[in-house]
Amino acid sequence: MSGWQVVKSVGNAVNLSTLAGVIVGVIGRAKFSRGPRGLFYANGYKLGFPVASAFTIGNVVLSMHDRAYFEARPILVKHEERHSWQYFCLLGLPMLPLYVLGVVWSFLRTGCPASRNPFERLASLTDGNYDEKPVRPLGQALTQAFSGLRSRPKGP
Repeated sequence: MSGWQVVKSVGNAVNLSTLAGVIVGVIGRAKFSRGPRGLFYANGYKLGFPVASAFTIGNVVLSMHDRAYFEARPILVKHEERHSWQYFCLLGLPMLPLYVLGVVWSFLRTGCPASRNPFERLASLTDGNYDEKPVRPLGQALTQAFSGLRSRPKGP
């Protein structure tokens, strides 16, 4: 590990984001192992949320896949490591609600949770296996979102 990766690892331990990742991994019945550059893998994650091949909390990269999945995808590991730096820079757990806001913004603009999410863009959409979707006019996006709410049947 480089000196900066040690700083990030310690910082994410102090800001409790890595502990949060461990807790989520335990709840998801994942198997833990050491990864590269100060990361930990939590493989075999059993919960269906979030829907992603991998996601990071602190220095913990969680996935339903086994460790070999990451060993075959070093670019994806770099993408997830960039997310661990985002936790460090945002002092830990504030990253979670900010990330959710990024998902909402991206979904409104493109219909995709990643394309306009600033956190995914900074971590590299391509490295995270995301396709960049075209931006649609905000008025059109809001109309589509609210028309779906209006068309739901009313309860008894």
